Amino acid sequence: MTKVFITGISGFAGSYLARYLRKKDISITGTYLMDESLKVIEDIKDRLSLIKVDLQDATRVLELINTIKPDLVFHLAALTSPGDSFNNPVATIQNNIAAQINILEGIKKAKLPDTKILIVSSAEVYGLVKKEDLPIDEDTKLMPTNPYAVSKIAQDFLGLQYFLSYKIKVIRVRPFNHIGPGQSPSFVVPAFAKKIAEIEKGQGKPTLLVGSLDAKRDFTDVRDMVRAYSIIIEKGKPGEVYNIGSGKSYKIADILDRLLSFSKSKIAVKIDKSLFRPSDNPELLCDANKFIRATGWSPEISIDTTLKDTLDYWRNII
Repeated sequence: MTKVFITGISGFAGSYLARYLRKKDISITGTYLMDESLKVIEDIKDRLSLIKVDLQDATRVLELINTIKPDLVFHLAALTSPGDSFNNPVATIQNNIAAQINILEGIKKAKLPDTKILIVSSAEVYGLVKKEDLPIDEDTKLMPTNPYAVSKIAQDFLGLQYFLSYKIKVIRVRPFNHIGPGQSPSFVVPAFAKKIAEIEKGQGKPTLLVGSLDAKRDFTDVRDMVRAYSIIIEKGKPGEVYNIGSGKSYKIADILDRLLSFSKSKIAVKIDKSLFRPSDNPELLCDANKFIRATGWSPEISIDTTLKDTLDYWRNII
């Protein structure tokens, strides 16, 4: 039986990945950091082996890897908010880099040459991309505009370094924005959906405060994204890096308009400059051709379905 190790199993993508992989004949061990996070996998946690651990603890990580001896590692655990990283740059960079090194060192010291590791970087590494360089392929210049993006560049390149230095079977992916039910409201789409649901329930004024709505992003449903992770760890070439995205970009203003169209409430939209980031990327648009050639993957869930599901998620819990 294939042994799978998922870091950050109770996170947004991690929980969906665990749920997707449970359909297969495999054993799954996952790490988490906070007990309250386990509620998102309440329905499947009895079928998982769950371990509470701080991945910055190198000794504990090595013990785990020596015990599990995983065939496949999905390294998803990280501090993930670009916006929050401006307020906590040291914590973001230290956490994301230390956890990455400990996973890679663990595989190296445990002498597991056949173990495959999926390193999840981010499209944020591309940052400030010129319009003439769109869509973004894997050779696009890296121009990070936030500390989170810098941490993801480090994770990405550490994966490459361990492949080149030690021949560890690292596959790197740079996913573009993924969204869906259960995502933290520190991200733009669930923040809009949560506020709309609150207004529908009569909580607070019928006004939605927003930051800049001009940026354009390539959105993929998280359920399509974790399916992509599952495929690439099997079909991807160690040492290579792959972009994953839909190949379509949407203006944040258009995403908000779509969400508002699903509500019967009259909601005013007001710009709040305090919600603007110190810097932002005008447009991130994915060229996933390398990934598609390697896997045959394509997204199956429409943007409207994802947005409706996200709004309904918040309606059900508010």
